[in-house]
Amino acid sequence: MANDDDTARFRLTVVDHALRLFAEQGYEATSVDEIAEAAGISRRTFFRQFRSKEDVIFADHESQLAQAAEFLAAAQGDPWEAVGAAVVQVFERFTQWREIAERRYRVVRRVPALREREIVTVFRYERLFTDYLRERLPEVPDLMRVQFAATVTATHNYLLRRMVRGESDAGAVDLRVELAAIPRGAGRATGAEDMVIAVFPRDMPPRQVADLVTRRLSNL
Repeated sequence: MANDDDTARFRLTVVDHALRLFAEQGYEATSVDEIAEAAGISRRTFFRQFRSKEDVIFADHESQLAQAAEFLAAAQGDPWEAVGAAVVQVFERFTQWREIAERRYRVVRRVPALREREIVTVFRYERLFTDYLRERLPEVPDLMRVQFAATVTATHNYLLRRMVRGESDAGAVDLRVELAAIPRGAGRATGAEDMVIAVFPRDMPPRQVADLVTRRLSNL
């Protein structure tokens, strides 16, 4: 019986062939039979691994989500750091499959239904991270957990999209640097307990704004 690594490699091979066909022929014009033939498998084998053509495109996301969930379930130490580490691992795996990620990006951009599926997939990452933080940090305000999960996911996606569009060679180290700058926990990364929020008219001159803030702070 094939082990998990063999199954993952097999699925990735099918994904590779499917994305190539989608890019060459168009998503709608490509049939499951053509994908199976290109991958050297039967139609029945295809449907043992994938429910549809759409599932082929996002197959590695399912694996990524499962691996991230397993990592977080076993994580020890700071929960904020654990979420960051999980995101970095996801990014590193995508960089290993960069050509596939690039082809998928081009295919998904052309098909509105696939773009919608991608949005749902991004939300599933956010939900995974938020639920983990809720379990591990019940005392933290929920909005803070949601904001952190959303920001971490958005940071990952921003760097990944730049990579697949050929606009950047950013790697895992760059992602770690950006994640480290994201506020986490009340007053930990930003000094939130000392934060002052100023509200002033849009058309107020900058010098007047500075003078007003200075006066207000001196009275605190």
